[in-house]
Amino acid sequence: MLSRVTTIAFRGIEAVPVAVEVQVAAGAVAFTIVGLGDKAVTESRERVRAALSAIGLALPPRRITVNLAPADLPKAGSHYDLPIALGLMAALGAIPAEAVETCIVLGELGLDGRVVGVSGVLPAAVGANIMGMGLICPADNGPQAAWASADMEILAPRSLAALANHFAGKQILSRPDPKISLPPGRLRDLSDVKGQESAKRVLEIAAAGGHNLLLTGPPGSGKSMLAERLPSILPQLDPETLLESAMIRSVAGQLSDGRLSTFAPYRAPHHSASMAALVGGGPRARPGEISLCHGGILFLDELPEFAPQVLDALREPLETRSATIARAQHRVTYPSRFQLVAAMNPCRCGLAGEPGHSCKRGKSCEADYQARLSGPLLDRIDLSFRVGAVSPADLHAPSGEASEMVASRVAEARERQHDRFRDYAGVKTNADCGPELIETTLGTEPEAIGLLDQVACERRFSARAYHKVLKVARTIADLAANESIQRQHVAEALAYHRTS
Repeated sequence: MLSRVTTIAFRGIEAVPVAVEVQVAAGAVAFTIVGLGDKAVTESRERVRAALSAIGLALPPRRITVNLAPADLPKAGSHYDLPIALGLMAALGAIPAEAVETCIVLGELGLDGRVVGVSGVLPAAVGANIMGMGLICPADNGPQAAWASADMEILAPRSLAALANHFAGKQILSRPDPKISLPPGRLRDLSDVKGQESAKRVLEIAAAGGHNLLLTGPPGSGKSMLAERLPSILPQLDPETLLESAMIRSVAGQLSDGRLSTFAPYRAPHHSASMAALVGGGPRARPGEISLCHGGILFLDELPEFAPQVLDALREPLETRSATIARAQHRVTYPSRFQLVAAMNPCRCGLAGEPGHSCKRGKSCEADYQARLSGPLLDRIDLSFRVGAVSPADLHAPSGEASEMVASRVAEARERQHDRFRDYAGVKTNADCGPELIETTLGTEPEAIGLLDQVACERRFSARAYHKVLKVARTIADLAANESIQRQHVAEALAYHRTS
């Protein structure tokens, strides 16, 4: 007796088909799983045996062989339990074999026959839809699977018994409905920030163009407070980015209740984070923070306190908008289009440059502290701003402009960029604009170019720095609803460029 069920293995967010071949034959009593599976796959035979026993189906005293093909592809995770169980049930005649031949199957089994939720169901559903197949997955993962297509067949049972009864016609499993996360009660609002009007302006420019931002200032000046309010002025995710972001979080097992969120993700790892935690890695090449915030914000507080090797690992993803994790047996690429927002003190003491402050560590304190950041990394930051200390008068001043008003201007600027780059794949904001598109799409007046050329020669800008100033100027022009980049737009963009 031989049966075949299809499941998947993950290569990043790509679903790779895996055939689960189950043979029940005469011979010495055994239950063997082959096909380069990890410990979780090897242990599935005990979970499958117990789950089948829980629904009243005992395994026969025969030789059972489960082959996961292709045999040279590494398999990891507990989602192979359900396809192995269904393959056994089909081989034993407990369910019709044709019932599972046209479906991708994944799910973990409890010892009592429950079908337990697993990670990666959304990319599995997308892969099944591309292959023209249906999907069988745990009930907890059904809502996220339903986003793949409104037409594909999806079964989301809570137990192995419920699925067997469905195939027998004794009960009907209804198709799950897609769910979306409810908007948060209240995002942190810009009106909470007293003073710092210039810093709010920089935050608006960063949001409008998707630019990387570095905030430098003394402790308590409001750097982290400003960064935490950036999500409140960002537009919601477009459908393509929403799906990519959700697939990454699904692979990482971080889709709460199977719900998708249209809000830009915000990740703020501690400065003790390792390279694998930030960029991705580990034995199974899991996505890191830069991929989990795809389409959103990566906030790095106390930037110089991160390990230099970890920070330098961000240089390539900032340019390529993807994170590639290479291992001996496989190579995985995750989308990683994120907006880097960083905050730091000017020196170890935190008060370098403040009026009336004399650093006890000497004049080299500031230089030594900032030297922890490499020049190539700083060259990839579009906007740099010095946040001054807040005065007592600012603390008693009326609340400033609310996030809702700023968000409307940001949305209008993003719409202008969408129209400008409509015909260019992968370009959504001014920050995404490559050097080959800058001269043809940004529209710069001769006086503005003359000012930029003059300052670039004096400060010895790199080509990357030159283009970044031009892109920031384009964003400032978009916020002002100007068709072309004018001299004043370049002048303001130069004021936000880091000179050292």
